[in-house]
Amino acid sequence: MGPQHPMTHGLWTLRVKVDGETVVDTEAELGYIHRGVEKIAESRDFTQITPYCDRLCYVSAMTWSNSYIYAAEDLLEVEVPERAEFIRLIAAECQRLASHLMWLGAYGPDIGSLTLMTWCMRDREMFLDLLQELGGSRMHYNYPRVGGVKRDIPVGFADRLVAKVKLFEHRIDEYEMMLDESTIWLVRLQGVGYAKAEDMVNAGVSGPNIRAAGVNYDVRWAHPYSVYDQVDWEPAVEKPTSVKGADCYDRYRVRMEEMRQSCRMILDAIEKIPGGKNTNYANGDEMILAKAPTRAPEGASGFSHYECTRGASQFYIQGGGDGRGKNPYRLSIRSPMFIT
Repeated sequence: MGPQHPMTHGLWTLRVKVDGETVVDTEAELGYIHRGVEKIAESRDFTQITPYCDRLCYVSAMTWSNSYIYAAEDLLEVEVPERAEFIRLIAAECQRLASHLMWLGAYGPDIGSLTLMTWCMRDREMFLDLLQELGGSRMHYNYPRVGGVKRDIPVGFADRLVAKVKLFEHRIDEYEMMLDESTIWLVRLQGVGYAKAEDMVNAGVSGPNIRAAGVNYDVRWAHPYSVYDQVDWEPAVEKPTSVKGADCYDRYRVRMEEMRQSCRMILDAIEKIPGGKNTNYANGDEMILAKAPTRAPEGASGFSHYECTRGASQFYIQGGGDGRGKNPYRLSIRSPMFIT
């Protein structure tokens, strides 16, 4: 499958054996852009690791840096201000929307819908603009901090956020009107790429792909972290229409519903945020950033289990790498995209 090139982002070589139009075997070759993040972390302190995590998946940078931060806070025994947790949730769900739009936009041309790509990139820009207001960058935000967030939401941000999210809720309906009434879209997705729930569970699949097979497992729901148990939402789970398992259409449908749930969470969170949605606290204020130690307790370790946009991620940190507790002895990352 190709073409692929080592200088492009996030790609790999996949050799496939086909029987007609059915793939019967694959051979993957990875490592084009392997950068050794786990090893690099051993020579960085706990605050310096965050920017590296942004780059683990540039399409969903906010969720990956959040995932690391929760492990670091578990290691350093930090209690995060509730306002900061609400801001993290809002930022993560904006990132989820942007990531799913990239997924859907890239899906379109492969199926034969070039219009879909332009619509998705148009709407994705709305959420990248919002994330840029928070982190100062369109992609690698370096926004979460051990103990909170880098800065509070800007003045007027809440109103812009609500307006864009409500607009996007209507846009989701427009996407479905275009796609679900397209014969080409349905023919090329339904009955293609079957995967049974049991097989995916055994293979360690998580995220939207396993929920498309009817498995109600979402880390935000099953093992609530942050303030996900305080906002109004429910997991997006699709019921496969075939006994053969979930197909490409089911995986598309579950992401559409997941985007609706993200909108629902954001609108509820901005109304419930402690201190009010139109308040802006100064950098370093205890409402958005708790005081955190810079050294890990002797023999301590930290762990996080987080729902990134592609599935469940896990970080494990063992402290004491430099003998003083300022660096990790070991950082281990479990990605939902590739599992060893």
